[in-house]
Amino acid sequence: MASSSVVQGAQALLQEQEETIEERLNEILSSYQGKKEELIPVLQQVQQVSGYLPEPAMKRIAKFLKLPESTVFGVGTFYAQFKLVPSGRNIIRVCRGTACHVRGATCILGEAEKQLGIKPGESTSDLEYSLEATACFGSCALAPVMVISNSVYGRMTPARVKEVLANVGGEK
Repeated sequence: MASSSVVQGAQALLQEQEETIEERLNEILSSYQGKKEELIPVLQQVQQVSGYLPEPAMKRIAKFLKLPESTVFGVGTFYAQFKLVPSGRNIIRVCRGTACHVRGATCILGEAEKQLGIKPGESTSDLEYSLEATACFGSCALAPVMVISNSVYGRMTPARVKEVLANVGGEK
């Protein structure tokens, strides 16, 4: 039962976000002329407002810019800056740079996956957490490193992953 209430809560949250996104999309598009050259700035602004690029927004952008939907989706999937799924409130990034890799980043990422029940690029169903594997944070002296929102956690171990996640918002 708890699982179905979490799913219902997530669905309600997404519905609320979609209504807000629709209102904001109208505002965003009103400041553009509808030229194809405006595609990336429009996508950037939509993502800034919603945290990701919802499919209905991308279809509407295609129509507004008089571009094929495939072009808009192609740009949205090509550039790493764009996300097609909602991000969690807490974004957990695990460094996979050389120093972190040598010092056990694979185990750190594996423990985060285990604790959250998601893989890199995914979010928990309640949109509390998103997991990302990144190339490098430039904190090699603290390797392996995990960053949650704007907090850096260095010299991570699998046990510390569990501890840190429990303190962020409750263990998954």
